Amino acid sequence: MNPSWQKYGIKTEFVERVKLKMKNPAVKEKIKGHLEGATKYDLQDRAKVRRWVKTFARILNEPITETQEDQLVNFIIAQKIDPNNMLSLIKLYAMFK
Repeated sequence: MNPSWQKYGIKTEFVERVKLKMKNPAVKEKIKGHLEGATKYDLQDRAKVRRWVKTFARILNEPITETQEDQLVNFIIAQKIDPNNMLSLIKLYAMFK
């Protein structure tokens, strides 16, 4: 079974590199800080999500192409993430563990 992010053209190698980098507590906290106060409406706003993707790519030192950026934005918006709903967060976590 393919993880859902692969349906958006996101490469396994990219996801593995990001997962590894996210294990660094300093990086993780920096990203969490940017998402503090984010709402489910923010996570459906294409412009905000695009800004976050660019910011996080810089923090993670992951150069991304415009195509990769579009794939990530489309994937995030399609998940309909609600940061205040534990079930939504568990589903998201399960995708990347």
